[in-house]
Amino acid sequence: MFFEDLEYNGKSIPQTILGYGPFMAELYFGHRSRLYLDDLYNNPQNISEVIIESYNQGVRAINLVNDDNLLKAYDIAVSEGCEMKVIATIGKSDVDYLNPNYEVAKEVDWDEDIDLFSQYDCPLMLVDEFITDGYDWGLTSKILNRINDAGSLSGLVTAFPMRTTELIPQHLDMDLFDFYMIPYNSLSYMMDISAFNASQRQEFIEKVVRLNKKIIATRILAAGVLKPQEAFTFYKNVDFVDAICMGVASVSEASEDFTILKEY
Repeated sequence: MFFEDLEYNGKSIPQTILGYGPFMAELYFGHRSRLYLDDLYNNPQNISEVIIESYNQGVRAINLVNDDNLLKAYDIAVSEGCEMKVIATIGKSDVDYLNPNYEVAKEVDWDEDIDLFSQYDCPLMLVDEFITDGYDWGLTSKILNRINDAGSLSGLVTAFPMRTTELIPQHLDMDLFDFYMIPYNSLSYMMDISAFNASQRQEFIEKVVRLNKKIIATRILAAGVLKPQEAFTFYKNVDFVDAICMGVASVSEASEDFTILKEY
């Protein structure tokens, strides 16, 4: 499951993408964020070792943002023979994930990000969630057009898959983008859904499917709340997701999680 490439509009997108959440010590990890800050973000060599082990387990794509420590770690891994495709998130800012200021998020130099990642093997660039969910549709359209002009496939990231999915067709030219990254797990953790019974799940899936985009699921382990076996068992019955983006926080985690994923 998820260890092949998705061929789309002349580009190859690996279906399993290594996420950057733990590497960037994102605050949604709670008390673990501090540990990730010391063990990973402030130690690019440690990040590179996790990337290398993920590569050794068959992962052939990584989600990157424009951050010096993260890019340094990736460059170290590349020097060790990791030939990964880059799925870039454009417009990542220092906005607090738990209390986002969308106006500040819009001020990021997203144009610089596109120029940077155009130098990588980068088949797909995604607009950061704090821009997408800020609902400045003119800005979002401008970034998507710029990505398309740069020669990459384009897409959106959202942290609010229920609300944002409803708004997108009303406000965006649907021909501007091809991919949509959303949080999706059996607990509806980090999703804008208070509960996730069968009827709510079906309603959600129908809204996403109507967009007719390639879907990348993230937060599949619910930021570590779910064990890999639980998360992957849930995904055995998910047929609308085209790829997954999954973060791991250590070499041992990479070895264990991706080994288990291969069994599904």
